[in-house]
Amino acid sequence: MIKKCYRFYAGALASQENWLNRMAADGYRLIRTGKLLYEFEECGPGQYQYCVEYIGLKSRESAEDYARFLRECGYTVFFKNINLNWNTGKVVYRPWAEKGGRISSDRTTLNRELLIVEKENDGKPFELHTTYEDKVNYYKQLQKPWFFVFFMTAVMGVIFRFCSLAGFWVWLVFAAVAALELIVSQIELRKLKKQAQSKEW
Repeated sequence: MIKKCYRFYAGALASQENWLNRMAADGYRLIRTGKLLYEFEECGPGQYQYCVEYIGLKSRESAEDYARFLRECGYTVFFKNINLNWNTGKVVYRPWAEKGGRISSDRTTLNRELLIVEKENDGKPFELHTTYEDKVNYYKQLQKPWFFVFFMTAVMGVIFRFCSLAGFWVWLVFAAVAALELIVSQIELRKLKKQAQSKEW
C-alpha cells in the first residue's frame, strides 16, 4: 500500500528526521519526495532508519558526488527542498556557500538543499558524521546561513523601524527565528565539546 503525506519542515532538520524515523517505526519506508510530498510504501516496522542533512552549501557537482558516495556505501538517497519555490528560472545568491554553490538556480542546487539518507536498520545508531571534528564542522556550516538571515533581517528591521514603515514586526520575527536556530546549533556544539572532553578523561 502506498501512503502519501504532505508536510513542510523548512529548516527544522531534526523534526523532519524524527518524523521519518517514526514513520519507519510504524512500518512505512520512504520511496519518493516532492515539494511537500513524502510518499511511502509498507515495510517491516523499524526496518529502516533516516538521517536528514543540509547540503545547501555545496556546489551541484559536490552535492552529486556526495550523494553518489553515500549510494556506494549502500544508502538510499533523496534530494529535498528546504524552501517552497515553484517558479522556474529563479536564481539565488548564497554568500555562505562554497565557491561553486554561491549562485543557485533550479539547474543547480535550488530546491535540492537537503539529503534524506536511508539505511536498513542494523541495530546501531545512524549517524552520517561520526568524528568530533566532522560533527563540529557540520554544525558550523549549518550556522552560516542562519548568521546571514539574522544579520539581514535585523538590518531590515532597524531600517523599517527608523523609517516608520509597516512590517517592522515581520522582520523582527524572522530575526528571532534565525537567532533561535543559532542558539540551538550553539547548544549542540557545546554538547559535542563536553562529550569530547569527557572521552579524553
